[in-house]
Amino acid sequence: MKRYWISVLVAVSATLFMFYQNNGIAQQAQVNLSQAAPGARPEVAPGGAPAGGLPEAKPEAGTAKAVEPVTIQTDMTALNNGGVLSVTGSAPAGKPVYLEVWAEDAVRASRFDASVDKDTGKRPYILYMTEAMPAYYRIYTPGELKGTLENIKKLKGDWSASQAIKDLGAEAAYSVPARIKIDRYQATLLGSVVGSRGDLLPAMEEKENRRRSMQLVKARFRDPAKVFMPNVEVKPDGTFSAKVNIDGGSAPGKYFIRAVADKDVKSRTITVENNISFPNIYFSNAGTSINFFGPFLLTLAIAIFGVLMGAGGGFILNPLLVSLWPLPHTVVAGTVMPTVAFSQASGIVNYSKIKFINWKLGTTIGLSMVLGAFIGPKLTELVSLSQYKFIFGWILIVLAGLMFWQTMPAYLAKNKKEQAILKEFKKKAEEKTLRPAVA
Repeated sequence: MKRYWISVLVAVSATLFMFYQNNGIAQQAQVNLSQAAPGARPEVAPGGAPAGGLPEAKPEAGTAKAVEPVTIQTDMTALNNGGVLSVTGSAPAGKPVYLEVWAEDAVRASRFDASVDKDTGKRPYILYMTEAMPAYYRIYTPGELKGTLENIKKLKGDWSASQAIKDLGAEAAYSVPARIKIDRYQATLLGSVVGSRGDLLPAMEEKENRRRSMQLVKARFRDPAKVFMPNVEVKPDGTFSAKVNIDGGSAPGKYFIRAVADKDVKSRTITVENNISFPNIYFSNAGTSINFFGPFLLTLAIAIFGVLMGAGGGFILNPLLVSLWPLPHTVVAGTVMPTVAFSQASGIVNYSKIKFINWKLGTTIGLSMVLGAFIGPKLTELVSLSQYKFIFGWILIVLAGLMFWQTMPAYLAKNKKEQAILKEFKKKAEEKTLRPAVA
């Protein structure tokens, strides 16, 4: 019974620490949000960018004023943990209409380019990283392009964001991620060993920045269905309608919607706010919100199992968090590390009481682990989700093999002798602790 309550305490502590690590209760993110009036323009910061930092598209000089304007409106200006918006408007007759939808909140996205360059035949080993990727980004395309998107989905992990945008005719609609600031680092083997991203390279030209941003969009959202949605219905007279779905679990805050009919034929940008409340919690560094009780119950079950197995439970919690929720593997790896410390701390206290800890050996191993813990997080940035799952999968297979070997008769016979020795050591340790008390 005592172990059960210890497990409950560990689960509660680990879950709360995980939420604190990821910016706590999402209601704090709702401060300073204001209700947008129907059809209102977004707040504009100095320089013409929407409040929140993501740049607003500007019409190019010399744009013909005779072009029929694109209008847009939505049936709601506020949502609660996502929802479906009905967007309508009008555009020049005969032109396809696309909707570009993005969130004000931004997250990190990164991609390590280790593929062989077609021109040089060498691997560039360059890390591309941005802190300004919209937490939500989606382009709504004309409904007749549904078949094209299905063909893109069939490529699975080999789909290309740039090719998909070209095939869907969405070049004019893709604008917000194309202008985000992207840093790139020249990685080296020695730098990776010591935990360095590498040397910061000069800023890219606009065209190259746009191309790399498409790769980061794929790295961030992974699934083409999360980036494209073919449901814009356009009538012969130019009027259009679409259902814009802000997924449950999306970031709270402002969302911007803009209709695009051509490169220089765009609507004004309208604003919608998405609010979330407890038990939903927003993880700012992951760009998603989840129900509090999901990870709490999962951690509780794993903590109980971990105590029974004599393990911290991180090796079980890690792949489950990646699989069950849309959390980046880098965030999961970083979050699980400190939460496991709760269960490990209680183990250290108990082993210390029965004198089973060799502090000299533990200190030596600990120094090595400090170095490994410094290098590991940097290496995590250099692997994709599929590579991360592959490596972690093999680690779990090896652990499963070791556990299976420990059930073999030969090991059990040897283990009985070890248990007898451990019991003798424990008995002597208890006698030493009792002698001063008796005296």
